[in-house]
Amino acid sequence: MKKVLWLLPALCACHLLIAQVKPKKAAPAKPKTVVQKAVTKPVNKTPSNSKMNIFSPAPWISNTDVYEVNVRQYTKDGNFFAFRKEMPRLRAMGVSTLWFMPITPIAQKNKKGSLGSPYACSDYTSINPEFGTLEDFKMLVKDAHEQGFKVIIDWVANHTGWDHVWTVSHPEYYEKEPVTGEFKIASGMDDIIELDFRNKEMRRAMIDAMKYWVQECDIDGFRCDLAFWVELDFWIEARKELETVKKLFWLAECDGIDHYEYLKVFDAAYSWTWMHKTTAFYKEGGSVQELRDLLTRYDTIAGNTSARLWFTTNHDENSWNGTEYEKYGEAAAALAVLSFTWNGIPLIYSGQELPNHNRLKFFEKDEIKWDGEYRMAGFFSTLLSLRKNNPALRSGNPEVQTKWIPTTEAPNLLAYRRKYQDREVLVFLNLGKEAVQFNIQPGEVDGSYLNVFTGESVNLHEKTELQIPAWGYLVFEK
Repeated sequence: MKKVLWLLPALCACHLLIAQVKPKKAAPAKPKTVVQKAVTKPVNKTPSNSKMNIFSPAPWISNTDVYEVNVRQYTKDGNFFAFRKEMPRLRAMGVSTLWFMPITPIAQKNKKGSLGSPYACSDYTSINPEFGTLEDFKMLVKDAHEQGFKVIIDWVANHTGWDHVWTVSHPEYYEKEPVTGEFKIASGMDDIIELDFRNKEMRRAMIDAMKYWVQECDIDGFRCDLAFWVELDFWIEARKELETVKKLFWLAECDGIDHYEYLKVFDAAYSWTWMHKTTAFYKEGGSVQELRDLLTRYDTIAGNTSARLWFTTNHDENSWNGTEYEKYGEAAAALAVLSFTWNGIPLIYSGQELPNHNRLKFFEKDEIKWDGEYRMAGFFSTLLSLRKNNPALRSGNPEVQTKWIPTTEAPNLLAYRRKYQDREVLVFLNLGKEAVQFNIQPGEVDGSYLNVFTGESVNLHEKTELQIPAWGYLVFEK
């Protein structure tokens, strides 16, 4: 039998080492993955098989990826002008969509730390002076579009900071404490206060503010913070209104399993359940079959109408729960491979291409420690290129088939195929502490494939023996 050995690319070999675990920090001012706002109506846990999204997505979304930009921590200057210098490097790496964390000014009353939280807004239609001016942002978006990027911005609709301009001009826009009449603190997080979505004038003002950024700066969409904390009918109203201006990308920070009804309006949603499950799997052990079942559950709920956003880290996770190396250790690269090859949209967070082994402070200046090497850039570039060039990895395409590949006994193996017409991507992930050796079951695959990381052409059939070391991966395409 011919043996095909898994080869770890030199570009990422040194980054699969487990990072030193750092002491866990106190809970954030906005612990999105822990605290959940009570919903006013029960969630139906048995979604129908009918089409979920009532809007048609922009065509470019099915083939995009998302790079989250933490402007404050990205450079020494921490502004738009400095970040613009990094954009050609990111475009060369293959990034398609830039998501900017909130660009609005930060409320000063009751702020956290010396700089405050970007998610405590003081004005929905102004620029955070920490980052520059409105003209600076317009130039950034124009430059990004000329380079081929799409640009989306973080939109924090549920709450504002204590000294938002509306607290003076329109205090009726806010929920109030029933006894004191004071502004209602947002779920115990004392630097933010709740908006009242029963107020039609507030909803109108919010939609007008969102429209402002599309019309004034020509942005391409919104990443909607804590989307499930906001009434679903507001998002439907907002999207209907903004669709008249421009076809946008609507990304929801909510899990499609827990809040599947929000997939009626959003093009993509988070996969928090998967993130928590895989973190627990790496640290505590468990069954790979449970991971398979969870992935299947995501696909069953959303089908091909809304995409899932897959990630191994983001700004919340990095700052409060640890880097991907703290959470996943040696499994970080394999889980990143899944993020790029399973049905959905992959996310890269600022600094992952370094790679960044540090938790970034949330309320203080804490610059990413770039050293000019970008040792993981090749790894991500390979996956980004594969995703762009092979239509078998398109999200939201009902003609793309995703199928588990049966193999000989390998209990810690995730093996699957994405297929579109005559194009295929085969993925094998060893999510175990021991190396695995296996064969693909007869009749599943046959023919010549390219190992995307080594460039080696391999003829795969049932007699081909594959080997993967602990926490390793193999990716082939046809």
